Amino acid sequence: MTLAASFLTLRAMEVNFTPELQAKLERVAAQNSRAADHYVQQLVENYLDHDAWFRRKVTASLGRLDRGEFISHEEIGASLQKMFQP
Repeated sequence: MTLAASFLTLRAMEVNFTPELQAKLERVAAQNSRAADHYVQQLVENYLDHDAWFRRKVTASLGRLDRGEFISHEEIGASLQKMFQP
């Protein structure tokens, strides 16, 4: 499938909010000089980008743990004691 063909298959998504959440969304969007639908798109995009970043960091950290690349609790305690001793 080409990029142009994938655009042809995109459809709008309907999301339902409680009246309270809808009012809050509209208020915050207006405070940010955005229409509510554009504000939601920005929020979702930011969330998805952050989620992908977070998952990469967790995966990398778990890899370091698996390779034994970490500092023990005792080593951290000793390091903190050295930092705060006069």
